[in-house]
Amino acid sequence: MQTWNDVIRLANHPLPSPRRVEKTDAEWKAQLTPEQYHVTRQHGTERAFTGEYCEAHEAGLYACICCGTPLYDSRTKFESGTGWPSFTQPVDESAIRYKKDTSYGMVRVEVLCNVCDAHQGHVFPDGPAPSGLRLCINSASIKLVSEPKEAAAAK
Repeated sequence: MQTWNDVIRLANHPLPSPRRVEKTDAEWKAQLTPEQYHVTRQHGTERAFTGEYCEAHEAGLYACICCGTPLYDSRTKFESGTGWPSFTQPVDESAIRYKKDTSYGMVRVEVLCNVCDAHQGHVFPDGPAPSGLRLCINSASIKLVSEPKEAAAAK
C-alpha cells in the first residue's frame, strides 16, 4: 500500500513504464474528445461535480482513456466531496507516475498514466486511512471497464 512518503519518493525517482504508447498530437486529437484532449494532453481540469464518474459506484477497473491501461480499482474509490472521482491507491505501483507540479502558484503532485503520460489529476495526503492518500482524478481521463479482462483487451 502506498503512503504519502511513497508518493514523494516516486515523484523524485519514478518507476520505469511497463510499456510505452506514444502518438503525435494529431493522433491524440483524432482519438479523443476535445475535453479528453484538454485534460489528458494539455494537463487541464474538468469542472468540479460535472464528470461522468464523480458519483459512480459501479464495480470494475478504471482505465486510462488514452491507452486503456488499468489504473484504479473501484474498490479503492471513495466519496471525497471534492467534485472529482477519488481513489486511495492505484491498481499497481507502476501504473501511474507522480510528478511535482508548481503550476498556478501552488506546489502539488501530479498523477500521470505511466504508459502514455496522460494527465489524470493530482494526489493529496488528506485521504482516508490506512493510506491517507486521495488521488483526485478527472473523469475525462478515465473509462470504467467492468471486467479486468476488458481493460487488458483495451490496450
